[in-house]
Amino acid sequence: MKRGSLARVKHWLPASASRSTPPPPQRIFLTMNFRFPPRVRFTGSVIDSDEQLTAFLPSVRAADWVAIDTEADSLHAYPEKLCLIQISLPDANELIDPLAALDLSRLIVALRGHELILHGADYDLRLLRRTCGFVPRNIFDTMLAARLLGFAEFSLTRLVNRLLGIHLEKGPQTADWARRPLTERMVAYALNDVRYLKPAADSLRTALEAKGRLDWHREMCARLVEDCSQLRSPDLDQVWRLKGASKLDRRGLVVLRELWRWRDQEALTANRPPYFMLKHETLVALAAAAAHSRPLQPLLPRRFSQRRRDEALAAVQRALALPRSQWPDLNRPSSRQLTAVEKQRCEQLRQRRDRHAVELGIDPSLIASRATLVALARDWTRHSAGLMRWQLKLLDSEV
Repeated sequence: MKRGSLARVKHWLPASASRSTPPPPQRIFLTMNFRFPPRVRFTGSVIDSDEQLTAFLPSVRAADWVAIDTEADSLHAYPEKLCLIQISLPDANELIDPLAALDLSRLIVALRGHELILHGADYDLRLLRRTCGFVPRNIFDTMLAARLLGFAEFSLTRLVNRLLGIHLEKGPQTADWARRPLTERMVAYALNDVRYLKPAADSLRTALEAKGRLDWHREMCARLVEDCSQLRSPDLDQVWRLKGASKLDRRGLVVLRELWRWRDQEALTANRPPYFMLKHETLVALAAAAAHSRPLQPLLPRRFSQRRRDEALAAVQRALALPRSQWPDLNRPSSRQLTAVEKQRCEQLRQRRDRHAVELGIDPSLIASRATLVALARDWTRHSAGLMRWQLKLLDSEV
């Protein structure tokens, strides 16, 4: 750490952050190379006009690095929408309002030329892809980096505290991000999601390089970008099969399907998340009760209006009136049981995976999930092609 950097800390930290107890000695290797950046400005207002965005874009294009995060209103609206984009640059932290009448295509072009720093990028990348058609060139995901280093806790709050010794207020995690104007707490929370990503990424990158895992991380990030760039349509025969549906017979399934469709339409009309309209567990309970001709009224929420009660019961009656030929089939097991030879091969792969995981100090599922091991045991040639190079090297005894 450069001399004088600690003296600047109290001026740089936001009001919601404070210095906490220094990391224990065994973690020093993760913090020795950290340098606090100079004070980073915030304009005090959200970018919500094309004029403001135009003034900001040269800074994005010229930046040596860009950290980014997003906020959506998934707990308050249906379907969810992108409500805020947070961007941190070497000399600025800014909030951009996608709900305003902005031409975001220019921002997307400016971002494409950079490696983006994100934390837990999966959700953000899918949201940006769906909303703006944005697919970054490459990313540095701090959560993936922490997992590859064996961190047991890798939320952003935990990571910032461990690496930088800074305690972040959890803040309004369940806030309605479509609300305008944003409160001061919401602004502070949103900025804290990006302002520490660069120093955290620098520390993690150094540690990954020291352990010879930086290429592993690059490969994982590339795979994540590729996966999130695909817009997949939901399987209409599976999307309504909620937890507990496997216990229903075909009569129960047809009721569940119709209730799910009714709830989805009702949620769209009310602009509220379906689960908050009617819990998944209640849908399954109603389907089971209808299948066995038990009373349904006691299962409906008391807060339901008479209209909603009538429409839910009507959905049940529509389902029961359908001919058996239109009832959904029971889900069949997706694959056959392993043979004795395949079970032995699967156990050998599991032991190899677990041995390497212990040696590396990482979660075994990072190397291969249980489902992946089963697939490899059935057909190594076919399924090993889907492994990343570092995973293949650890699992293949012949490599």
